This record gives sequence, C-alpha cells and structure tokens, in this order.
Amino acid sequence: MLNNYVKKVFLCNAQKSAKLYLTDQPVAGWRTEYSSHISNFTESGDASIFQSGSGSTGSRKRKLPQEEEDTRKRKRTSTPNPSEEGVVVNSRKRKASEEQVRPSKKRRQEEASWQEFETKYCQQHPLGEGGFGSVYAGFRRADLFPVAIKHISRENVISKGVSVNGKVLPAEVAFMLRIRDAEGSVSLLDFYDLDQELILVLERLDPCADLLDYITDRGGFLQEEDAKIILKQVVKAARELQTKRIFHRDIKIENILIGTGTAVPQAKLIDFGLSCITTKKSTYSTFYGTSAHIPPEWYQSCKYSAGPTTVWQLGVVLFEMLHGGIFETTSYMDNKINIREKLSESSKDILRLCLHPDPHQRPSLKQLRFHPWLQ
Repeated sequence: MLNNYVKKVFLCNAQKSAKLYLTDQPVAGWRTEYSSHISNFTESGDASIFQSGSGSTGSRKRKLPQEEEDTRKRKRTSTPNPSEEGVVVNSRKRKASEEQVRPSKKRRQEEASWQEFETKYCQQHPLGEGGFGSVYAGFRRADLFPVAIKHISRENVISKGVSVNGKVLPAEVAFMLRIRDAEGSVSLLDFYDLDQELILVLERLDPCADLLDYITDRGGFLQEEDAKIILKQVVKAARELQTKRIFHRDIKIENILIGTGTAVPQAKLIDFGLSCITTKKSTYSTFYGTSAHIPPEWYQSCKYSAGPTTVWQLGVVLFEMLHGGIFETTSYMDNKINIREKLSESSKDILRLCLHPDPHQRPSLKQLRFHPWLQ
C-alpha cells in the first residue's frame, strides 16, 4: 500500500506541481514559492490577513543547552542599508559620519523598542529551540508574572497581515490577536517587531511542559482517563479556532502546552507560525506542517482542507498519547502500526473515526466534541 501512495504522490506532484513546506524538513526556495500561494481574507471592519508560513521548526523539539544561552543573545548589529553608508540627495552624497551623529528614525525606534522590552521583561533560561528561533522563560518585571519569550529570526517572518487600524503586522501576531479571547490557546501579551527578529511575549503556564515531555515523564504513554482530559480540551481549542476561521495546520504533541500546577492538567495550543485564514470551501495543495502527519488525502489527490485535516491531527495526538512513539501516516495506512487491542472499544472507535483514510468519513470538530468517549 505504501508503494501505491508513493507512486500517487510522485504522479500528483508531476501533474499538479504540488509542494510541501514541512516543519521537519526545510525545502530550498520555499520563500520564493510561498508568495504564489498567498490568499486574502476580508471581513467588514476587520483585518485583511494573509496566509502564513514560517521557517522549519524541528518535528521533534530540540532542547537548547544551557551553555549556549549566552551565545543566543540578540545581536545588536544591523544589516547595512543605503542610509547608513551614504545616500544621494540632490546629486550629493551624504557621508556616513552624518548618520552616526544623527541616527535614522528607524534606528531610534529600534533602540527604543529594545530598551522597552528589556525594561518590561526579564529573560531567563532557554525552554527550547527550532528552525523558527528560540523560546526562553522569563517574567514581567512589574508584577513577576511568568512569560515565555519567543525570538523568531527575521527570515522566518514571511507574510504579513493588515490590522483594523491599517498598521502592518506579522501574520503570527495578527492571528494571535484574533484569538486573544480563546481559552484553549496561549495568549499573546506583547510583541516587538524589530529589524532582525520578531519577539513575542506569551502567556506561560507555570509549571508546565509540552505534551511530548508530559507523556515521556509518565512512562511513554498515558492512561485513557488522562488522555481524555487533555484531548477534550484540545478539541475545544481547535473548535474555537475554527469559529474564528483560523487553520492551525500543525497541531501535534509538541505544540500543546500542559499546565501541571493544578489538580486537572490544563492544555493550550501554541505556535501559530504556520496558521492561515480559512473557509469551509477552502482547499490546499501545498502542505505546511509535519511530514509524518500528512493526511492520506494529500497523498491521494494532492489536496486537503482545514476541518478534516485538523481532525486527522487530533487523531494523531490521541494515538501518540495512548501508544507512545511517533505516528507516521504512511506506516499507519500500510498497517505497520495498529491501534492497541487492549484499549476500550470507545477509544478505539474515536481513533478509527479521526484516522479514517477518507476525509469525508471523519467527524467534524463539532461532532467530535460529542463522541461518547469524551463525555
């Protein structure tokens, strides 16, 4: 069966020029190609927001060693531009020394933003890193409120949206502002759009771990009752995004944060760097996300849509919670990995529904919330 899938995807790519942009496998030339796949969303009184992509972020999280922390600090140098080296004004070249005496407005704003960030927040130890950049623990100086500080290198801040008041914003910022009242997603508290990087200041559950570490710390898989508590929250979070017409595109255990400071674990979605605005009729031929989790329909037709793909990804999350290890679509479709027989019939049923090879046979997010196993 795998050979059939491989043949189909090669044929499909040749005929339709479909593309993949994977969070675990950077593709050469992705920046140029991405521009041809941007679509707009316009709503009365709201922003016109473009589809978003980002640089590759490892399919499995890589911790940033403590000894690298000092070397990961923000570089203060900036890329030279004409105004710094000399510009032509009325056919006369202005010397760079004048710019040193009288810094450009952009540079003054840059320095002011950086000083504001350092005044408001204290950055501490690293939490992890990926192709997008690095994430650090920190706190707000005014009240010691715990935060996560995400540094995204400029080359990975691809598309931009336009806010209601006309201010140009990075797409990830625009999406997070759009869902700022969604309980199931981590909140954006502040952001700094600098010349070399984008800094996001995010809500941080304290203590917390991503779902991958949470599973690992509990022996490699979860009991059904524990998995049910988490999946129920993640399904609700995905439904919240759907009502706001946002397609996350990369829901996986690494992108689910688990707060462990309460009696009941609290789950929140993170990382909206690949998100886009969607509609019920939207279909996609370019896949953005994790290669191991590509839905079967993409292999069959080089097309996929938001709702069924999100349900498929939720099935992958549940499978990895209950089985441990790494789920791979092609292995599952070739029956090389199977649902454990010892699981309850209800849990096996929800897994089979979410991981159905036919996207039309999967439940909607609304239907999934009312599955007997989640009640």
